[in-house]
Amino acid sequence: MAKRHSQKLRAEFRKKHQGRVRKRDLTRKFHEGNETELDDVIQSERVSGKGELTRKRTVLGSDSAPDEAAGMSVRLDDGSTAIGGRVLSVHGLQSRVLGDDGRLYSCAVRQLLKSLSTDQRHVVAAGDRVVVRPESETSGMIHSVQPRSSTLCRTSRGRQHVIVSNVDCLLIVVSAAQPDLKPGLVDRFLLTAERFEIRPVICINKVDLVDQATLQPVAGVFAQLGYPVLLTSAATGQGIEYLRALVHNREAALAGQSGVGKSSLLNAVEPELGLRVGEVSRENDKGKHTTTAAELIPLRSGGFVVDTPGIRQFQLWDITAEEVAGLMPDLRPYVSHCRYPNCRHLAEDACAVKEAVADGRIDARRYDSYCHLIEEELA
Repeated sequence: MAKRHSQKLRAEFRKKHQGRVRKRDLTRKFHEGNETELDDVIQSERVSGKGELTRKRTVLGSDSAPDEAAGMSVRLDDGSTAIGGRVLSVHGLQSRVLGDDGRLYSCAVRQLLKSLSTDQRHVVAAGDRVVVRPESETSGMIHSVQPRSSTLCRTSRGRQHVIVSNVDCLLIVVSAAQPDLKPGLVDRFLLTAERFEIRPVICINKVDLVDQATLQPVAGVFAQLGYPVLLTSAATGQGIEYLRALVHNREAALAGQSGVGKSSLLNAVEPELGLRVGEVSRENDKGKHTTTAAELIPLRSGGFVVDTPGIRQFQLWDITAEEVAGLMPDLRPYVSHCRYPNCRHLAEDACAVKEAVADGRIDARRYDSYCHLIEEELA
């Protein structure tokens, strides 16, 4: 079998994590008269930014690692004791990792990974596949993060907040009432799912609180676009069997605002989970954050589900204004028929998208959501 060679990569590190700085005591050593030591110091000094004087270092990585994951998958000294694992949750500086040996480890992240200069708010996220060096039966150190197949992320303070990674299904949970359904939030989740190639499923929960006929206009539009729409009620059990079959042997993430009943749905799918649930505030009709961190939960029936914290604002990450129309399946067929190739579909003349809205071929609410994103979110 051919020997696998390592690939040398240049990774950029944050400046605040620099090592030792340039020595500044050359004059003192000269006056002390230690000429031999002075010669050694002069030979080791460099005017150009190399070695410890630069933020970039050469590290070893896997040949199969993509460029964007080069720094995350560095391989310096994993050794024979290192094992693979899956991050179940991240709490501050500690991460719960399920090792390939079946044990649970409380792991810190090695300083090298934390020193990498990236756009990410946190270097490790729930769902990551990592390489861990066990330090005891219950603790270890995360040495590298494997390339991610998919990410559910948003913008947080100008940086990328990875909520969960390596999932194949995104269950967008909204509620029919308490709190009210927000189609605009669903549109943002759908754009992210399209951008990062995750299969979306729209779940409208708490349907027992309203007349289900009132949900048809919204549910019908999403269904016509090809998105599966599931009506559920954790209280009455409606749609739970279908939901249980949907997550069987899959890796599905549940996302939505606080109070829509994500944890309640998971408890209904598998009662043994016993996840904490909270009441919706009667004063402002908003949910309380009972789930504080994304958590990967193994199911007895096979697969994983990810219970994520409630999100009240979901700002898009790595999606430009020019890409939005192409990521919306109802607007996409008309984009190439506009008069101007750089048409933004707002106030331009001879815009095929606006004509389709006027003719009823594109839902007016979806177009309003598009305009809001372009004019306010992605201006």
